[in-house]
Amino acid sequence: MVEREAGPLSLPDDWPAHPHISLSLNRMGTFDWHLDSGLLHLDGPALAVLDLRPDEYDGRLSSLEARVSRSEGSRLNEVVERALRDGNVTYGAYLRIRRRDGNLRWTHTQGAIRRDPAGRPYRVIGIVRDATQELADSAARLELSAVRRVRTSVVEGTAAALAHARTVQDVIDVLKDSHGLAHLGASSLVMGLMEAGRIHLVAEGPEGSYVPGTRVTRTDEHYPMSEVVRTLVPRFIESAEEFAERYPVLWPHISGLGINAAAYLPLIAQARPIGALGLLYQEKSGFTAEDRNLLVALGSSIAQSLQRAVLFEQEHDLAEGLQQAMLPRRIPAVPGAEIAVRYRSARLGRDIGGDWYDVIPLPGGRVGAVIGDVQGHDTHAAAVMGQLRIVLRAYAAEGHAPATVMARASVFLHELDTDRFATCTYAEADLGTGVIQLVRAGHVDPLIRDTDGDCRRLPVPGGMPLGLSAAFGQLDYPVETIELDPGQALLLYTDGLVEQPGADLDDGLQLLAALVRDGPRDLQLLADRLCEVVDARGGEDDVAVLLLRRGGARAPRSGGR
Repeated sequence: MVEREAGPLSLPDDWPAHPHISLSLNRMGTFDWHLDSGLLHLDGPALAVLDLRPDEYDGRLSSLEARVSRSEGSRLNEVVERALRDGNVTYGAYLRIRRRDGNLRWTHTQGAIRRDPAGRPYRVIGIVRDATQELADSAARLELSAVRRVRTSVVEGTAAALAHARTVQDVIDVLKDSHGLAHLGASSLVMGLMEAGRIHLVAEGPEGSYVPGTRVTRTDEHYPMSEVVRTLVPRFIESAEEFAERYPVLWPHISGLGINAAAYLPLIAQARPIGALGLLYQEKSGFTAEDRNLLVALGSSIAQSLQRAVLFEQEHDLAEGLQQAMLPRRIPAVPGAEIAVRYRSARLGRDIGGDWYDVIPLPGGRVGAVIGDVQGHDTHAAAVMGQLRIVLRAYAAEGHAPATVMARASVFLHELDTDRFATCTYAEADLGTGVIQLVRAGHVDPLIRDTDGDCRRLPVPGGMPLGLSAAFGQLDYPVETIELDPGQALLLYTDGLVEQPGADLDDGLQLLAALVRDGPRDLQLLADRLCEVVDARGGEDDVAVLLLRRGGARAPRSGGR
């Protein structure tokens, strides 16, 4: 505060003002500040708030310097001067004082400004009180509110992340990697899923906490996860002593991990238990009603995501098994040729697709090579693929020309009870002469790898995809004839090998050509390498690959072909 110069004393008759008894009872002190003289009267309760003895205070502002720092005094002075200058009738401010023991305390002061008839301020009467507990309570409320918001946002954020989880491992990764455990105060989690009436452990908890014999447990065993699955009631353990008493078989195995609390939640979906989740805590002092409600809500969200993940994996495995059963069990040995095939399912996709390959022995020592892709990523696509592969193989084995094989397959797909279409490339090769007849139905162009490793795109005129060409009456498929020299290889593949989100197809083809050019000469190793690259970039589509290399040595030529 700014101390005014003292003039001749002319104090009011009622100065200093006497506090009402209610102020004293509420431990509020009063002050009366005569602006002209600069005297500031503090009553006994006010001196107690400021931790001053009566003999330490002489009515001058300078006597407060031991308790009010220069920075705090300047800040209060600005508040008072502004109120006096702006014509206000009151002001209020919080300031910190340093008590004689060195501790800082918050104090609140509020004053009423008295003015003469000309509007000149001459006196301020007010109160001073200890506001430390008030501000502490306010800060605690703000902190509690912030904690509540964080916890609620954790549940909401975790639920949003779980919505994108496709597999059980995705769900576990979301819970471990989203920092949700840290915000909820948990140090680790353990999770089990119901399979054939037993609980199968899928997430083990902290390192070193695995209990031998608990990989698969019955619901009637004396373990917390068994209990919550059996009763469908959450179990909250609030101390290490309670843990040891309730679960004496489990506790000795985790007692050295510093666990002092745990929450075990039944995971319930469609009114039946599908598993249990355990959250383990190292620094937890009980569970409030709000804690329990949040954890139960989290458990419900996790249960729904786990059920979707389990159904996804079951359907994916069914579709993958169906497709694998429909793909050739083995590739026949073809004299004069080296062949490599690969199929990679899209684990990131919604389901399995309709990609396929086939190698067909033909009359006269010829061989047919097929690569194709049925529209869609589901079990229906895999089923259509199986039927289409069979009829295409049958038409080729009957000895029909490549264009006829493709046309008849298109008619078959059109007449099938489905709305799916398919892209396909069919190559009929005479490995004795190296002549290959290629027919393309809406499929990506093949590649040729030369004997020196160079790789190039092979443009092949094509027709419409199978099913659509029959629907539009455009069954004439052009045939491209090439000659494959000894040591050259033909690469047939589905678009999952070259398509990337947000990238141009030509860029994908150039990248594939570079991979083939720089890849191993051995076709089996090359096929593996191509699939590894797709896995590394996180491909979201199935991939089928067929590599066919003509064997034998290159014969010297005296002239043209």
